[in-house]
Amino acid sequence: MAAEVHSEGASEPQRTSRRFPQLTRDTARPEGGGRAASGDYPAPARQWPLLSVLGGVGLGLLLVALGAFRIGSIVIGLSLIGGAVLRRMLPSVGMLAVRSRFTDLLTYGGLGFVIVILAMMVQPKPWIHVPFLDDIVHFTVR
Repeated sequence: MAAEVHSEGASEPQRTSRRFPQLTRDTARPEGGGRAASGDYPAPARQWPLLSVLGGVGLGLLLVALGAFRIGSIVIGLSLIGGAVLRRMLPSVGMLAVRSRFTDLLTYGGLGFVIVILAMMVQPKPWIHVPFLDDIVHFTVR
């Protein structure tokens, strides 16, 4: 049993163990999760990295709704890749930082790449042919 040391006038006991507590009371902000602009700017200006990615995704969804499925999907994928680039290059990206920098890069970049590749492979008249992916698609669609 670990003994706790009480100092005079202290309201909480000090820990003598180096182990993490059994119950966490707060979460740490992700690396780069601070404001993208100083607090003097209005909220949209402080979150410009997230708003630029969301704007690109919104534009892509609008293009898909208007019938340009392939181009809209590519715009969505490129917006996610752009989010990965922003996450890598900027020290502070606001709410675009959700997890650790590595996990965000892997998630945004990976999903963006997959969306772009699949948009280029969509039928009819695919722009690229990846034989093993064609086999997987044809096997699952049968």
